[in-house]
Amino acid sequence: MNDAKLTMKSYIRVHDDDNVIVALEDLKAGLIINLDDNSFELLEDVSRGHKIAIHALEINADIVKYGYSIGKATSQILQGNWVHSHNLKTALTGDESYQYLPKVITEDIKPQEIPQFLGYRRDSGLVGIRNELWIVNSVGCVNHTAKALVAQCKELYADKADDFLAVTHPFGCSQLGDDLSQTKRLLANLASNPNAGGVLLLGLGCENNQLSELIKSLPDNLSERFSYFNAQHVDDEEAEGMKRIESLLEKMQNDQREPCPVSELTVGMKCGGSDGLSGLTANPLLGRITEKLSSFGATVILTETPEMFGAEQVLMNNATNENVFNNIVNLVEDFKHYFIKNNQPVYENPSPGNKEGGLTTLEEKSLGAIQKGGNAPVQDVIQYGEKAKHKNGITLLQGPGNDAVSSTALAASGANMVLFTTGRGTPLGVPVPTVKIASNSNLASRKKHWIDFDAGQLLLINKPQQECIDEFFQLLLDIASGLPTKNELNQFKEISIWKGGVTL
Repeated sequence: MNDAKLTMKSYIRVHDDDNVIVALEDLKAGLIINLDDNSFELLEDVSRGHKIAIHALEINADIVKYGYSIGKATSQILQGNWVHSHNLKTALTGDESYQYLPKVITEDIKPQEIPQFLGYRRDSGLVGIRNELWIVNSVGCVNHTAKALVAQCKELYADKADDFLAVTHPFGCSQLGDDLSQTKRLLANLASNPNAGGVLLLGLGCENNQLSELIKSLPDNLSERFSYFNAQHVDDEEAEGMKRIESLLEKMQNDQREPCPVSELTVGMKCGGSDGLSGLTANPLLGRITEKLSSFGATVILTETPEMFGAEQVLMNNATNENVFNNIVNLVEDFKHYFIKNNQPVYENPSPGNKEGGLTTLEEKSLGAIQKGGNAPVQDVIQYGEKAKHKNGITLLQGPGNDAVSSTALAASGANMVLFTTGRGTPLGVPVPTVKIASNSNLASRKKHWIDFDAGQLLLINKPQQECIDEFFQLLLDIASGLPTKNELNQFKEISIWKGGVTL
């Protein structure tokens, strides 16, 4: 690790048009900054991930990073000054307009060049990367029963499935209208994720989210892989549950991994606890992976709509047609109205942790966040809880930035795995493998039990970036073929449902 530090860059100018650079390590006042056409003294201490002015800037001048404005100067800024919340503010007003300016980059890949992984083919036509048995509750009242059943399965049948999981949550009772429909749709689509080889749907019996209605949303071609009952309708719910689980396990015993093209994968992209390096390392790394997966015919899902604010036009430029462009506009505007309806400021972001890590405005955070999409084409826009349908590119999914809610939504939309970038670190995981990519090597070193890959390597002077990209893509294939992620090893697999409606 010490050798890596010696060959790490100290600062970086992300784009030729930028008037700030980013510190890649803690820098002390008095340091001489040398750029190609510019040499100046750092006037104050600057922490890793934070910005430094490379030119003097007047009040109301645009601060440019990634080649785009990330806000306006609120005071005069000298060359070599630290640029952050004390002298920079957002320029977003809520009155932004958008234009259809298509610019899609595609790449033809010959079929014989498509890499393979070892996956489970399902009768639905989809491919899973795990063969697990899930217990999905219709209501939170039976959470304890589901956990008790999983505990018995792990003790008695550990060799009969890749894992056993109780998908618990506090909802389903007393929900009404669209809120109830949203919960039902999300649970049904999560239950049909191809990583689950068998699913027991467990209800109580008196809840609003009735099992009889929930099962109507399940795919007919997977009916033999589902079993369901209400706990109120049997004498011993644990005995009944184990009987049904044993039947499902018998049907799963012939499931075997077989070679599958990477085009069969559906991958969700997520970032959480970002820092000033997330948009320079981990998110651009996923951008290259998104382009690679898309060119091979795979499906990539991006969500976190509020973290597109300020950078949405860049995504819109990758829309495959004008209808998709209009749907992206509606996606963004609908989420703005969601904030306004709840009397919340549209641009109340970044979070305190983001700011400590170097991010100042929503424009800056969003421009870094959308790096996960690279230049891949945006094929479709779907609502929260819906399934992704289009291959060969990106599907945008309506959803909030909250880590647990948006990651759960990705799994419900069909993602086999979630690629999760972080600059601050988190142990979070959802029912599908949740691959943690650290934006900086310090985090990767400190939190080895959380982090699956160190994207800080991209800043090493003596390591080619393509080598880092190739290493991560191979890791992705290995995980798809069965290599456990840290969230799986730690058994951190939870869900969180987006709730916006009335409860009785």
